[in-house]
Amino acid sequence: MGNIARFTPFEDTLDDLFRGFFVRPVGYEGRGEVAQFRVDVSEDEKAYTLRAEIPGVKKDDIHITIDGDMVAISAEVKNEKAVKDGERVLRSERHYGKVYRAFTLGQAVEEAGADAKYSDGVLQLTLPKKAVAQAKRIAVK
Repeated sequence: MGNIARFTPFEDTLDDLFRGFFVRPVGYEGRGEVAQFRVDVSEDEKAYTLRAEIPGVKKDDIHITIDGDMVAISAEVKNEKAVKDGERVLRSERHYGKVYRAFTLGQAVEEAGADAKYSDGVLQLTLPKKAVAQAKRIAVK
């Protein structure tokens, strides 16, 4: 008589792979990951311009750091839960927590001339380019 083995789908690695794929959609932002936001970056001969969509954030909760050609934007989205007595929440889809993006630009930024404006959920940064030092030619004597 042949050996009979019991099939258990919960121990099958292929089944686990598919189960994880369908239960947890791509782009899932859980388990301590920091969410990102959409940013447009453009430049002209004098400055870089960044436009970032960060809805639901107060301007005091936005932090911008500039280090040479590196720019980092972080913000904390706060979700106040105003639940009245006798009311229950059926669905809550608004994101809250920290959002973060960092960029390396092609040229160093002049920190003193940087300007930031936040209006209607859009942050606009104007970052002037630092003047490039010209190479000095030395005459041989």
